[in-house]
Amino acid sequence: MIAAFGEPTGQGLTQIGELLIALALSAAIGVEREIRQKSAGLRTHTLVGFASALIMVVSKYGFTDVLDGHIVLDPSRVAAQIVSGIGFIGGGLIFVRRDVVRGLTTAAAVWLTAAVGMAAGAGLWLLALLVTAGYFLVMVALTPLAARLPRSKYTPSLLHLTYLDRQGILRRVIEYCTEHGFVIGRLSVDRSDPESGTVSVTLAVQGGGSTSELTARLAELDGVLTVSSDDTNAPQL
Repeated sequence: MIAAFGEPTGQGLTQIGELLIALALSAAIGVEREIRQKSAGLRTHTLVGFASALIMVVSKYGFTDVLDGHIVLDPSRVAAQIVSGIGFIGGGLIFVRRDVVRGLTTAAAVWLTAAVGMAAGAGLWLLALLVTAGYFLVMVALTPLAARLPRSKYTPSLLHLTYLDRQGILRRVIEYCTEHGFVIGRLSVDRSDPESGTVSVTLAVQGGGSTSELTARLAELDGVLTVSSDDTNAPQL
């Protein structure tokens, strides 16, 4: 029984420490996702990182009791399946709504968490720590930078408006967009509730101007009740 524990069998204090490091680092990433109220939060990221570290340890030490000196084992074969398996989780986090792809950053965070867990399980705790720190650097520092980058005029943005019916509001909205350098690529109207006297419309606009500024100006038009933007070029973190 005592022989089953210790460094040679993969059940020593070193391996326990590696698992705890993976648990802490993956939980830290999960907390950031949880605060942002993303589909994969604290529990998902913690489990992914923790499990990846365990699989890495099993890949390194899990077969020593069935091998003799004449058998050579490739320890990377089991660990490599983490990369394949994490794709199923990441794919389930990505979805398309109204032509806008969402969940890419969260899926990438899950993939990175698996890599952090693998590094911790392999004993590369310093690399795991540096990558986790790099993750927070990207999420905190690059988010405002990405918002300030000039957006491509070919990237469409979706505007959702609700306005009073029969007052020529839609014509004025389209005129305002075209006068300020935007092109209407697609328009859909929803009159599902005619008794309310309001109409909901979705516009796909393209242009080099600021979509947020356009949204603010449209909200000031008389008869426009609500305006929201689904900017496909804005960082959905």
